[in-house]
Amino acid sequence: ISPVPPYSREQPIFTTRAHVFQIDPSTKKNWVPASKQAVTVSYFYDSTRNSYRIISVDGAKVIINSTITPNMTFTKTSQKFGQWADSRANTVFGLGFPSEQQLTKFAEKFQEVKEAAKLARDRSQEKIETSSNHSQESGRETPSSTRASSVNGTDDEKASHGGPAEAHLKSENDKLKIALAQSSSNVKKWETELQTLRESNARLTTALQESAASIEHWKKQFSACKEENDQLRSKIEELEEQCNEINKEKERNAQLSRRLQELETELQDKELELEELRKQGEILPQLMSECESVSQQLQAAEKKNKDLEEKVRTLRTEVEESKHRQTNLKTELKNFLDVLDGKIDELHDFRQGLSKLGVDN
Repeated sequence: ISPVPPYSREQPIFTTRAHVFQIDPSTKKNWVPASKQAVTVSYFYDSTRNSYRIISVDGAKVIINSTITPNMTFTKTSQKFGQWADSRANTVFGLGFPSEQQLTKFAEKFQEVKEAAKLARDRSQEKIETSSNHSQESGRETPSSTRASSVNGTDDEKASHGGPAEAHLKSENDKLKIALAQSSSNVKKWETELQTLRESNARLTTALQESAASIEHWKKQFSACKEENDQLRSKIEELEEQCNEINKEKERNAQLSRRLQELETELQDKELELEELRKQGEILPQLMSECESVSQQLQAAEKKNKDLEEKVRTLRTEVEESKHRQTNLKTELKNFLDVLDGKIDELHDFRQGLSKLGVDN
């Protein structure tokens, strides 16, 4: 049986992904991983043989090729794991799913396919029983017809003497002959198809071997490319580090360029200031002479100021003395006025006394 079914005969009816396991043949208890990662698991239907298979391929290796029979049972052993036993392969397959929903869908599909396989088996048995019955009837009736022919004479006489039953048996025999002829042609057709499948299997085996050799070759190429890729990555990292250093150096250079421009601008400003100072330095002797003249004038003014201050102090002293004298004079004048007033009062009294004396006289 071809592990990868030709699409002209078998078609996938359901596909999912799961981790595939097989029971350990030595312990019959432990599970052995059949795939390193989740792989595609598919139901295939063979319309010619009316059969169903579960097939899974990991790269070039066929890890599941199980024909479903009505006696098989799919059992859920956990929320994400299920298993079934295949007596033809003499093993037990286990599937680990990413979720409980996927496990449920696979189990429901297994039950549907199992019922379809049972129905196909029942129909096949009915056909076999029908063919067997027809063959037995044909075997029993053929001798009787022969005997009837030998006893009664020719076939025409048999037909005339046998009546409708003989005609019915003859038509049934004709149908059986046609069925046998069709069965022979179907057997030849199946033999041709079987030969074709064997040749296809041989080609596929050769292709798988070539694929395995090619895979080994590409694995080596991949390893070499991976090493080269690692080297290139390390080189790229070194170049990136160098680029980062170059970018930092560029940034420092840009900062230095900006600082240089600022210094050049400051230098130009300083040169302008220096030019101004030089211009001022040219008029500095004249300014110095003027400064000396001003200094002399200032000294003369200071000396004159000192003299004036001395005179002011003298005048202030004299003013103070004058004020003191004026105060003394005012005091003496007041005392004198008081004395004078007293004298005037005395003279007034004396005059009044003299006037009285004159009147009296």
